[in-house]
Amino acid sequence: MKTLYLLRHAKSSWSFDDLTDQERPLNDRGREDAPRMGQALAKRGIVPDVLVSSSAVRALSTAVLVARELGFAHEKIVVDPAIYRADADALLAIIRALPEAAESALLVGHNPTITDAANALSTSSFNEFPTAAVVCLRFSTDSWEEVARANAEFYFYDYPKNAS
Repeated sequence: MKTLYLLRHAKSSWSFDDLTDQERPLNDRGREDAPRMGQALAKRGIVPDVLVSSSAVRALSTAVLVARELGFAHEKIVVDPAIYRADADALLAIIRALPEAAESALLVGHNPTITDAANALSTSSFNEFPTAAVVCLRFSTDSWEEVARANAEFYFYDYPKNAS
């Protein structure tokens, strides 16, 4: 069985006109929500085998703050620049290329891709994920290459206002 957590990055700031989109940091709410979601995952006993993040500052900051709450060493976060511009198909390819030794993976990325990938893999239907929302899907397979809607089971969906 493989377990996948798809997490949209926390709320980012639009206050810095001189920064590129990739450089945008988290705003105050994002810096509060990311640890809150990490705590919510920790309460469920979740520590992923691998944590993969977009290279965008807001996504990587979210990953670091969540990892801290999970007791996951931030040095072990895998940064994949391809996640930043990925569409759902590209994100599914990244997921299907995860290391087979990992039974569980937490992937931090962007919308609409996170929502689209969740909808592609789950029999549940999701509207657009709010910032810092996470979905957990479990797959009846021992190979990431084989994860698909056909072998998926929806496990949970959570977001900051619900985790308070």
